[in-house]
Amino acid sequence: MVRPLFLSLSLCLFLLINSSLARQQFQHEQQSQQNQCQFDRLEAREPDNRIRSEAGEIETWNPNHDQFRCAGVAIVRHTIKPNGLHLPSYTNAPQLAYVEQHRRPRSREEQREREEGRSSRSQPDRHQKVRHIREGDIVALPAGVAYWSYNNGNEPLVVVTLLDVNNNENQLDQNPRRFYLAGNPQDEFDVERQHRILFRRGEQSEGNNVFSGFNDNFLQEAFQVNAETARKIQNRNDNRGAIIRVEGQLDFVGPPRSQQEREREERREEDRQREREHSRRQGRQGYNGIEESFCTMRLRENIDDPSRVDLYRPQAGRLTTANRYNLPILSWLQLSAKRGFLYNNGMYVPHYNINANSVIYVIRGRARVQVVNDNGNSVFDGEVRQGQVLTVPQNFAVVKRAESEEGFEWVAFKTNDVAKVHPLAGRISYIWALPEDVIANAYQISNEQARRLKYNRQESSMFRVSSRSERFSITA
Repeated sequence: MVRPLFLSLSLCLFLLINSSLARQQFQHEQQSQQNQCQFDRLEAREPDNRIRSEAGEIETWNPNHDQFRCAGVAIVRHTIKPNGLHLPSYTNAPQLAYVEQHRRPRSREEQREREEGRSSRSQPDRHQKVRHIREGDIVALPAGVAYWSYNNGNEPLVVVTLLDVNNNENQLDQNPRRFYLAGNPQDEFDVERQHRILFRRGEQSEGNNVFSGFNDNFLQEAFQVNAETARKIQNRNDNRGAIIRVEGQLDFVGPPRSQQEREREERREEDRQREREHSRRQGRQGYNGIEESFCTMRLRENIDDPSRVDLYRPQAGRLTTANRYNLPILSWLQLSAKRGFLYNNGMYVPHYNINANSVIYVIRGRARVQVVNDNGNSVFDGEVRQGQVLTVPQNFAVVKRAESEEGFEWVAFKTNDVAKVHPLAGRISYIWALPEDVIANAYQISNEQARRLKYNRQESSMFRVSSRSERFSITA
């Protein structure tokens, strides 16, 4: 009787100790994560690392920087030259990509040549649907879904991508990981590992794609191919990098589309989106994430088109949002994006993100930006310019003012599929919601001053800075 009791007590003690240790570890990790958002100073950051390939380059921001650790994200920018192919890959975290630059596709003569080349094949190809993107598109990519990108235009294709490594879909650690299915690319986020890898032409490399780690015999049996082909897909001596130049033209199955056909397709998509929105408002069953496969699911939404703006002020600028309501897949990814354009001297009132971190990427122009933390301290007060990234943590107050002739254009990636913004000034701000007496007593001002503070600014979110107000500094 003693032994079973001893075992029972030992087991209980063991479970108690392990439970206590697990709780302490969880509290430590939670405290560590919280401490990552305790900033004395934010930075508008340039890319920390650049990897050149045969037909383009990949630039990354250090994901271990406190700003990105706080938001739980990583940022990468791909530049693909004409006729360049970014090799197939997938990531451990959901991705939200913005097409910063993509010029017109190839001429009709080139398209016709491609059709003629396809018709000469002895056996037609079969593959999944190929999706065409254009400048200004937001593209949603779930975790673990393999994809490739090809530039069929005449100028470089530039895509800026956010990886939400803190997302529940990522069951690994908080490090961004890209798994290539072809080539011998460098790890775009692991700078130290890049320095350890010899990646010069003519030198033997172990190979860095998923297949390079498998035994040759397994690959031969899995694909039913010979030994030479099995070694080829491992790409062990491939020094072209992650973005390669296509020999000739990339050929894939798909009917040729005229401009009129493309416009009709966009109109049909808009009609389908309105129907989905109507169904949602009526409470009927709509998108549930199951009945749509990746072949039919809509993965992109254009936020550059001025006709689709959500907020427009003729003298100040415009804002366009992509969230789960106009791009339903974002409800799965728990991400959204906002495209902003402030005209010269346009100002976006002090505001904060209620339920999301915001990662701002500057597309064009310059702006003066201030960010204020929970202690009322300014953690950023400076200029941001094209190509820089600034992280604004949840609830931190921020104000922007364009300071260049070309204005200020940006895209903000948000870590919530319905990110909410609360303005601190203007017609829909919290100031307007307060009684005058509360304002007067809170700020120790007269009722007349409180009335002016409350009602002087009639615009809701954006306005043009007048010559008088330009004499004063911006405060948040």
